[in-house]
Amino acid sequence: MIFIDGQGLTIEQVADVAYQEVLVQLDPSAEARVRRARALVDSYARSGNAVYGINTGFGYLKNVRIENDQLDILQLNLIRSHAVGVGAPLSEAQTRALMVLRANVLATGRSGVHLETLTLLLDLLNHKIHPVIPCKGSVGASGDLAPLAHLALTMIGEGTVVYKGKEVPSIEALQAENLSPIRPGPKEGLCLVNGTQAMSALACLAIIEAENLCLEADIIGAASVEGRRGTATAFEALIHNSRPHPGQRESARHLRQLLDSSEIAQSHEDCDSIQDPYSLRCMPQVHGAVRDVIQNVRRTVEIEINSATDNPLVFAEENEGDRLISGGNFHGQPLAFAMDFLAIAVSELASISERRVEQLIDPALSGLPAFLLETSGLNSGFMMAQVTAASLVNENKVLCTPASVDSIPTSANQEDHVSMGMTSARKALEVIENTRFCLAIEMLCACQAIDLIKLKPGVGVQAAYDTLRSKVKELQEDRVLHQDIDAATELLARGEVRAAVSKALTNK
Repeated sequence: MIFIDGQGLTIEQVADVAYQEVLVQLDPSAEARVRRARALVDSYARSGNAVYGINTGFGYLKNVRIENDQLDILQLNLIRSHAVGVGAPLSEAQTRALMVLRANVLATGRSGVHLETLTLLLDLLNHKIHPVIPCKGSVGASGDLAPLAHLALTMIGEGTVVYKGKEVPSIEALQAENLSPIRPGPKEGLCLVNGTQAMSALACLAIIEAENLCLEADIIGAASVEGRRGTATAFEALIHNSRPHPGQRESARHLRQLLDSSEIAQSHEDCDSIQDPYSLRCMPQVHGAVRDVIQNVRRTVEIEINSATDNPLVFAEENEGDRLISGGNFHGQPLAFAMDFLAIAVSELASISERRVEQLIDPALSGLPAFLLETSGLNSGFMMAQVTAASLVNENKVLCTPASVDSIPTSANQEDHVSMGMTSARKALEVIENTRFCLAIEMLCACQAIDLIKLKPGVGVQAAYDTLRSKVKELQEDRVLHQDIDAATELLARGEVRAAVSKALTNK
């Protein structure tokens, strides 16, 4: 059980809710804040004074007054009109991440929802009623309006959900679990659609995936060092303490561990090779720089997921006076920058991985049989696997064009600068997926090279090798490598390679 209070949610907890379906409950400390904020909103609604989001139109229509007997209709219309998403729906994990983040921001007590509205959102999560939320349509300005509106549709008993493996009308799922839809009161529709939780959800999951890729890039890169008969000298602590970037030092330390006790390294200690190519020798500098970017992105996202991103914000503080203040905390610029930078950084893991593949398959570079097969000529070996990696690296270069440098005004120029943060987040996840494929290809090639050398690699590399060989046998002649690539990718995605290596290094 995870308790949310709007202040202490972690990225790891978001991932637990998303992937492990951990139950979520509102922390009792947040209930009083939520009730006070709602009471203040209701008092503003009764006052008759013009207050944005309570008795006015939205965006360009901010100066249009709405009669008191139409305030509920105003909120319903807002939800319905903003549900304009298109494209494939978010995955179940992404949807659950979005939902818990939305609940957490409502728990800050800065939005003004009824406590029952927040409770219903948590019930949807715990009963595994997942709204169908199209992934495209947000410009990340007043937050992720379209994705959040599709979530809000479920809460008013409209739209569709995935429930027990089937897509059904939301009202059917609610009734099946004895849940009642809400009828949003003044400001409440706006509370449900304003915020950065769609891009934040993708960002949380992207950070976890990117951190895992850094570990896997070290593991697989170390395997390539063995397959290329390289040296661990370039990873010595003296070098990296002389340029003490945290990520660089950590990557170098990890590589030293992975390559320790290598028979392959011992076999060529006295060779005449002086320096390895950059793709091998400079792994700590490249992988480490990626690590440092991810840590910077993590700090940004950790702040964002415990921030109030509604508008206007409700300040119902006992000792500081009661106010509703319009501002712009919904603007997604911090996340847009962070996700673009994350994509750029992760793409370098793929770029340098593809170069290591080339070092392994080119006989002029590796001293091994062409394309890592004794019978090359009759067989093509890993020739085309490198082509696939090159294709993925090229695609990453396109995806790394920043979305955050663009802005297209919306709402008749009321929202005249937007972040495009959701686009940045979606692109980052695509780069991560492409990079995992590249690392899977490199792992296949590196382990094949180790087979050809016929000596034991370092203890960490050996654990990775054994994990791969439990699913993918050595290549003796051409076969459909698509299946091998998929199997290797699945091992990485499930964390089996990381787990095996971690166990081996711990037990060493």
